[in-house]
Amino acid sequence: MRATTPVVLVHGFWHGSWCWSLVGEQLAAHGVASVAVDLDGHGLKSRSPRSRWRRPFDSGAFAAEPSPTVGITASSAAASLVEQIRRIGGGLPCLVVAHSMGGVVATAAAEQAPELFAELMYVSAFAPVNGRPAAHYTMLPENEGERVAAGLAADPASVGALRYDTGDHDRRRAIREAFYNDCIDEETAEAAISLLTTDAPAGIAGEPLTVTAERYGSIPHSYIFCARDNAVRPALQRLVVKEIDALSARPTTVVELDTSHSPFLSQPAALADVIETASKAIPRRAVRAVRAVR
Repeated sequence: MRATTPVVLVHGFWHGSWCWSLVGEQLAAHGVASVAVDLDGHGLKSRSPRSRWRRPFDSGAFAAEPSPTVGITASSAAASLVEQIRRIGGGLPCLVVAHSMGGVVATAAAEQAPELFAELMYVSAFAPVNGRPAAHYTMLPENEGERVAAGLAADPASVGALRYDTGDHDRRRAIREAFYNDCIDEETAEAAISLLTTDAPAGIAGEPLTVTAERYGSIPHSYIFCARDNAVRPALQRLVVKEIDALSARPTTVVELDTSHSPFLSQPAALADVIETASKAIPRRAVRAVRAVR
């Protein structure tokens, strides 16, 4: 039996596998194997509108050009994630850690292939388990005070994506407040903003998912609550946990961190400690389950 369960790290909208680098270092230092992946439309799989690169820059054209990510949905991105998890774990279950909108894709993947999930850990993430799309939750009263929308440079319904112009000073400031408001290291926050993907596929946030107690609900879930989050507000995080619990065989394990939306940058050691504890507990849970069956 492996000493620890492999960890698959899933980023949220606009981010990529790069955002987990500090956490990956911490996990490696404690003997925990982890792999950060790029979701469809992000990181090495990202595609930008051509108007982003035209000079002189035309903000009107940038706000109007249809996104090259149109066609990517939560279900299609989940199918890609399932193959990544299967490859990383060699077909055996992994601990999947999903941040923000990455939780939507991970939720759909858990329904598609629950046998590949030793546990699904959400980090201030969306988990649309009741048939409503993630976009619905962003507009609820529980999410009042969010700062994500202030950074958008186009109408998602028109271009098919949630689009950021990270070259705009005012929007960079809004993005900083939304994602990295507790990052004391200004250089790290600025670097992260510069690495963000331009278009996040609206099809991921807009697709209603069908999730069942028999498949999704059968796997263990945990949730890292980020108390100073300006992207997924604390009240919304609590609602997400409540809805997960209504569908699950066992209560969600909740751990609170006093962080912004991005603890992988502001408190990577603390986040890695939570992940490491969960990873090392999974083999013990598996042994107890086998003994119970016998």
